[in-house]
Amino acid sequence: MGRSLLVYADGGSRGNPGVAGYGAVVLDAESGDLLAERAEPLGQASNNVAEYSGLIAGLRAAIEIDPGADIEARLDSKLVVEQMAGRWKIKHEDMRRLALVARDLAATVKAAGGSVEYEWVPREKNLQADKLSNVAMDGETVTSDYWRDESVPAAAPPTDPTATTGTTDTTDTTETVPQPGNYQVVARTEGEAGQGPTGAEGGEVAEETAPAVSRAMGTGVGAQRDRGAVTRVVLVRHGVTAFTEEGRLDGRGGYDPSLSERGQEQAQRAAESVRALLGGTQARVITSSLARAVETGAVIAEALGVQPQVDADFDEQNFGDWDGVAVGDLVGTDLENLLRFRHDPEYARPGGENHLDLMERVSGAYRRVIAGGGTAVVVCHRKPIMCVLADILGLTVEASWQLAAAPGSLTAIETWEDGTTSIAFTNRT
Repeated sequence: MGRSLLVYADGGSRGNPGVAGYGAVVLDAESGDLLAERAEPLGQASNNVAEYSGLIAGLRAAIEIDPGADIEARLDSKLVVEQMAGRWKIKHEDMRRLALVARDLAATVKAAGGSVEYEWVPREKNLQADKLSNVAMDGETVTSDYWRDESVPAAAPPTDPTATTGTTDTTDTTETVPQPGNYQVVARTEGEAGQGPTGAEGGEVAEETAPAVSRAMGTGVGAQRDRGAVTRVVLVRHGVTAFTEEGRLDGRGGYDPSLSERGQEQAQRAAESVRALLGGTQARVITSSLARAVETGAVIAEALGVQPQVDADFDEQNFGDWDGVAVGDLVGTDLENLLRFRHDPEYARPGGENHLDLMERVSGAYRRVIAGGGTAVVVCHRKPIMCVLADILGLTVEASWQLAAAPGSLTAIETWEDGTTSIAFTNRT
């Protein structure tokens, strides 16, 4: 006999149709333990499409937990409940398509010996999913599988249905979100981060002592036993300089300009984002030796209350005689060599270094970060970030140019002792 699971699902649209997103949670029906959370932005969509999308996400999460479970799906949309129960007709094409997906999922459950029932609940009893849908409409994605952990989070305390977020969504919202599902709110907070527990001595942060960062960055990839300790790395690209704003190449051994006024603002926002993401977790801050990275790293280190370290192997590529030259000018005067530079890993400008040289030194620096364990914030440049991601993904130099790393953006990586590596997110600003 399968488990008994509760799926709470919701969706919303600010404008109907407008900016839309869904949220869903899966609970153990007997203990009330929170097993999974889902939230995802949908772009421009209607309320009903968002609500159906939340139901589908919740059913998929429940099937991952137990394909043969007895599932009770609870929504505050009477329309979706009545249509899924077969009592109301579905006329809208988008809703008909989503309803077919949901029915296929229900058929999968039934084929495995389980069941799916639908129940309407008032909005005040669907607050967890409602809050997640608002998180999604704010642009955040949540994929949390607490059931994969050795210890499942306890049931969340009830929320206050009278508290509101003040959003313009067409659904009611609440200020608080049940623990442990508040990590996404922490991750996008622009004010003070919550004072979470710090890491263990020696820099190694145990999973149970770093709930904010583990849930904000965790993908569940390394949740299996015997994988050893996890090292988390947040790669941050520096804020812009006058060279960045003018589209000029600016590498190791060149002019080395400082942050512009806009770059200083980006550094401050990056620091706030990093602090909120880590949620109080102890972390090292490492920067390249170039001024723009050192200055950005100093702001982040101050926000975290630590002293930054410098590792020059995270410096940008040395562009040789092209340093300070505008890329737009090269397109018009030396396009052939510019293309060689982008596609030939052995091509280097006079006085500069090629892509293979860059990969070698960046890989060495990254290995040192991983060897240090715990959580580390590395403030560097676009090409070093590209090198790290390309190495993890096995990309060629040509393909690596497709990886975006905007000024002030965050990229997060998890690596376990057994070598398992997961890219949690990239290019988050």
